[in-house]
Amino acid sequence: MKTIIITGASSGIGRAVAEKFLIEGWTVGLIARREDALNDVAKGHANALVLPCDVTDPVAVDAAFAAFTAVAGRVDVLFNNAGVFTAAAPIDEVLVQDWLDAVNVNLTGMFLCARAAFGKMRHQSPQGGRIINNGSVSAYVPRVGSVTYTTTKHGVTGLTKTLALDGRAFNIACGQIDIGNAQSPMIDALAARNIAEGNAPPPTIEVGYVSDAVWNLACLPLHANTLFQTIMATQMPYVGRG
Repeated sequence: MKTIIITGASSGIGRAVAEKFLIEGWTVGLIARREDALNDVAKGHANALVLPCDVTDPVAVDAAFAAFTAVAGRVDVLFNNAGVFTAAAPIDEVLVQDWLDAVNVNLTGMFLCARAAFGKMRHQSPQGGRIINNGSVSAYVPRVGSVTYTTTKHGVTGLTKTLALDGRAFNIACGQIDIGNAQSPMIDALAARNIAEGNAPPPTIEVGYVSDAVWNLACLPLHANTLFQTIMATQMPYVGRG
């Protein structure tokens, strides 16, 4: 049975991806801070392992990965997904704590989970595995007032490239999925803000298309890799000039 750990698995994209892999019969490690929400995702699935964890805590991350491998035996895939979007503002109005929170979750959390997964994949037998980082179209083009989120997602792209390079010697593939406006609590909040400001809500896609995309990436053989994939609402203003 194949295995995967999913961070940010309690809601949104992480939950949708977790449900996809649970239905497909993989052993799925569910990481997020809210144990009750993880239990809800795991309900009815004997192949789910609930791993309450704050991804910004290195001791907790290592413990969660150790608990998973103690049961599942190995880590075939990490979907490195946990992230936050802080309040939109120009940089001089951004709270320093918002910046620290975004860096801690979106970048340090990604690093810690990738570090733990890489270590397991490097030393397990047979050696190897796959890390899929959840980037964002913000890794290439920002929204107005998104300095914390956009900066950290640019950092995730650097993490992905480095892991793809460093992983070659250990049969570890690393790629990144950049998602544009998949339906989730984060995008729902953005839509509500747009409507409150008298603007149209953003074009979106159903989150199931994202879980299918992650599934396809995870099922690639390790000698093949998609380094970057963008999945987005066709009508969103990602390319072109206004």
